[in-house]
Amino acid sequence: MPRPISATVHGAALRHNLERVRAAVPDARIAAVVKANAYGHGIERVFDSLRAADAFALLDLDEASRVRALGWRGPILLLEGVFEPRDLELCSRLGLWHVVHNDEQIDWLAAHKTHEPHHVFLKMNGGMNRLGFTPVRYRAAWARLNALPQVGEITLMMHFSDADGPRQGVDGIAHQVAAFEGAARDLPGERCLGNSAAILRYGQGLPLRSDWVRSGIVMYGSAPDFPEHDIAHWGLQPTLTLASRILATQDLQPGDTVGYGSAFVADRPMRIGIVACGYADGYQRMSPTGTPILVDGVRTRTVGRVSMDMLNVDLTPVPKASVGSEVTLWGRAANGTVLPIDEVARAAGTLGYELMCAVAPRVPIHSDAVA
Repeated sequence: MPRPISATVHGAALRHNLERVRAAVPDARIAAVVKANAYGHGIERVFDSLRAADAFALLDLDEASRVRALGWRGPILLLEGVFEPRDLELCSRLGLWHVVHNDEQIDWLAAHKTHEPHHVFLKMNGGMNRLGFTPVRYRAAWARLNALPQVGEITLMMHFSDADGPRQGVDGIAHQVAAFEGAARDLPGERCLGNSAAILRYGQGLPLRSDWVRSGIVMYGSAPDFPEHDIAHWGLQPTLTLASRILATQDLQPGDTVGYGSAFVADRPMRIGIVACGYADGYQRMSPTGTPILVDGVRTRTVGRVSMDMLNVDLTPVPKASVGSEVTLWGRAANGTVLPIDEVARAAGTLGYELMCAVAPRVPIHSDAVA
């Protein structure tokens, strides 16, 4: 039989979370973000569950081609725009929308030959200092684009760096709202502002009109402002379960050690289970003793270091567990108990995003049988 580790994508949960976004921002259109192979879930696995969105947003042309191949005829937005001039040819062929965030991209558009003007999203750098034109240069960039016959509609865009919480004791988005208002005042075109954190924390109360929102991690069952709020607070459901089984058990006496480096020392008689999951499967090696985990749907903890193919769990809360018992690394157990991915990620000093994206190719991933 195959090694007993697998991941499951929950289609009903994806649909539920998308509906939660729709309820939070009923007046905005939703671009479902499927970058990084749909946050590790697989574009092909999530497509049917997310096709009620108004657009898909992603990073590269291969991902865009895959979405078109699935039959999607609606808008697709390239979040980082094009990377070289010839990319514009595929944008024309596939009808892709694309972000413009630097002068070179405008130069490439000016030299591009196309029969259909492109819909572009002009990005402002509102203080995150990744991509985009600074507020003082934003209007000039808009004027350059607006003068090009290769450009049709221009949507005004910005990304919030601090929508998930306060910034130096003040409203996390106030400084960026002010910057955008000053730079984009009176410019025509739709606005694309809200990301997952802004959708949940501000919803319809977003200080600026956002005709489009970019719904990313919120759709995949992770809270963008964890630990201040968890997925239960936001009414979200886990969309990815990583599960395995116990391979063996060991009975420890006080003073016995577990794993490489003898990092865990038993302080009492206890029983542990050895689980078929390790860092080669995408589970974080840095996950310390005490990382939450479920055995037969009961919450317990990991003990000792995570190794390449195995990790160890404390079976004290689950005395009936034995070889073959179900282990839920994150997600939903068979009995319905949920272990949010955010809790597991926090123990390892990272984010749920990274755990989703890090599931290794050797882990089989399948979708729910539930329609």
